[in-house]
Amino acid sequence: MTADADLRLRADARRNRDQIIAAAKQVFAEDGPDAPMEEIARRACVGVGTLYRRFPDREALIRGVARDNFAAVLTEARAAAAEEPTSWKALVRLLSRSHELQLSIHLSLVSPLARRVIREDPATGEFRHAILEVLDGIVHGAQAEGMLRRDVASGDIAVVVSMLLRPMPHDDKNMAEMIRDRMLTILLDGLRPGSALPGRPITSDKLRRP
Repeated sequence: MTADADLRLRADARRNRDQIIAAAKQVFAEDGPDAPMEEIARRACVGVGTLYRRFPDREALIRGVARDNFAAVLTEARAAAAEEPTSWKALVRLLSRSHELQLSIHLSLVSPLARRVIREDPATGEFRHAILEVLDGIVHGAQAEGMLRRDVASGDIAVVVSMLLRPMPHDDKNMAEMIRDRMLTILLDGLRPGSALPGRPITSDKLRRP
């Protein structure tokens, strides 16, 4: 096999994988993680055999979707920290654009299988820890700027994100988006310095699993 042919095969394999992951996200969001693998293959425009060569079982596909989502969030978190002029603006950007995590959060809520697969996957755990490390820096920076209340920590923010990503209680997409935007604004106002919070700050290490 020539080098060019080998590169084409790798490119084809990568394209197939990306198509399968994208299709699985759509199908899982619509029908849950128990949706037929044949439907995912059909949406991805690949054969069922190709799907199973890339992902030998449903658990492997769920892991693939979760890893892809968490990797995208890590990329966005790093970009927000590097590109925004203040840590507060980086935090607002991150809270506003965390849609990639929505499917993983949803799967964990509705499927015991998905919850176990995501929880036990070391690669997903590494992505999660890396996201929390970036978030630690953003939180400390925003507090130093005087924009973020000092009685919160990155674990609190992570919990806020998980709350924002739960499905909105409305079937109309526009209404659901409006509700989410309103909740985000309310939460951001609550994160500014103000009245005291009960308990103590939740640090990121409290959310890290062994």
